[in-house]
Amino acid sequence: MRYFIELSYNGKHYHGWQRQPNAISVQEILEDGLFLLLKTSVTIYGAGRTDAGVHAKQMFAHFDIDVSINTEALVFRLNSFLPKDISVQSIRQVNSDVHARFNAQSREYYYVISLKKDVFNYECSYYYKKNLNIQKMNEVADILCKYSDFKCFSRSNTDVKTYNCNIMLAKWVLDADSQLIFTIQADRFLRNMVRAIVGTMIDVGLGITSTERFHEILKSRDRREAGASAPANGLFLSQIIYDNTIFLLNGESK
Repeated sequence: MRYFIELSYNGKHYHGWQRQPNAISVQEILEDGLFLLLKTSVTIYGAGRTDAGVHAKQMFAHFDIDVSINTEALVFRLNSFLPKDISVQSIRQVNSDVHARFNAQSREYYYVISLKKDVFNYECSYYYKKNLNIQKMNEVADILCKYSDFKCFSRSNTDVKTYNCNIMLAKWVLDADSQLIFTIQADRFLRNMVRAIVGTMIDVGLGITSTERFHEILKSRDRREAGASAPANGLFLSQIIYDNTIFLLNGESK
């Protein structure tokens, strides 16, 4: 039987989602907790990978087990065992052929820039002192939706077969707390893609990079042409969208 776990985590103390040979990861902590409670070795498969220091408001992963489990009780026991920076929201049974990564229809990230010093939120936002032209940043955000190849924003030496992504939404919003928030939604993302986009857009906001130059960067397909990556602590994986019919209710699909 296959189960989906919905969880969230503060990524500050983790070397990303994926298990690492010499560094602590969210996947490792979660697998260790499941092993302790289920008394059997379990491998979990995430909907994606977040880099070191990146947070997740919503992450999904799946695992297989031969026996039926009391999902509500397991959620309670897991949350009692897990550290305070990882929280499980739900565990639900799905069809056995459903995959947390490949069945995701879209993913959404947001990036938080604090324009004033915030002693309560400094670990989860990028404090930036310089003035930014938000209108110009939104102009180039609109440009992203007109392109499909984002190799210029991808980490080098990745094992992907294509650099194409379908970006459905990209926008900057300034909220009442002087937080500048960038939201981006796409069917898939490349490694380091969002942080590279944000870093390049900051250069646009500073007047270093023009709208015309932003087009040139996208067409170049060269990471060296884009700006520096924004710090990891301001980035959140915020939402993963699935077709609701993948979840089982009383052993049957919805």
